[in-house]
Amino acid sequence: MPGLAFFTTYALLVLFWAEIYYQARAMSTDGLRPTFYWINGVVYAIQIILWLVLWWKPVRVMVILSKMFFAGVSLFAAFGFLLYGGRLFLMLQRFPVESKGRRKKLQEVGYVTTICFTCFLIRCVMMCLNAFDKAADLDVLSHPILNFFYYLLVEIVPSAMVLFILRKLPPKRGITQYHPIH
Repeated sequence: MPGLAFFTTYALLVLFWAEIYYQARAMSTDGLRPTFYWINGVVYAIQIILWLVLWWKPVRVMVILSKMFFAGVSLFAAFGFLLYGGRLFLMLQRFPVESKGRRKKLQEVGYVTTICFTCFLIRCVMMCLNAFDKAADLDVLSHPILNFFYYLLVEIVPSAMVLFILRKLPPKRGITQYHPIH
């Protein structure tokens, strides 16, 4: 379930970039949000069905199918970042050089696209290895350090880097005098 929430959170960022891209191109964004909800609904429904089937009858083929499905979801997310992050990056490159904030936004989009694409691609590859190689099990309770490093690599560090890159602090306000209410 945390992996699905991770997917949905980052899919929201892809949706945001897609909306910016389509609005900048004067294209309709009416279908983006319903498509986002539909894709997430289908992904959650299929994953829940796979979990129920695995709970009811845990056969090896279903375990492989479940892991490959999640690898496919990760690959889909990686390509979403590549598609809309890349489009937004290329669009920002075409803006005039003197545009205010262009360079900063260009770097933000480029870094976040690279980080997220890499993160979801690594997750996809690891899930594929996990599906066919028992030695590459990702949920190893007997090796909590391996678990920690895997999640550090594919979730914690990328999330921290994205938060750092996209940080926005409100401007500092001057100290105002306290005025009592009469």
